[in-house]
Amino acid sequence: MHTVPSTGGKVTVRYGSDAVCLVSAIPNSGFTVSTAQTDAQTLTVTFSADSHRSEITATTVPVDRWSVRESSF
Repeated sequence: MHTVPSTGGKVTVRYGSDAVCLVSAIPNSGFTVSTAQTDAQTLTVTFSADSHRSEITATTVPVDRWSVRESSF
């Protein structure tokens, strides 16, 4: 399992041989959370607030990895 912190909250995922599974997504105060999984290999968790968004993407393609994208507006 891997926990990924961001400004909006933290996400814990579990990587399998050909899939990624959400374990938990805990928003920080003032943020809401949404998830999207278009296929078994890619999961996106978005934490949103009035002036900030944190988007965490976890994937198994081509290898197990995650990325965090922060946006303030």
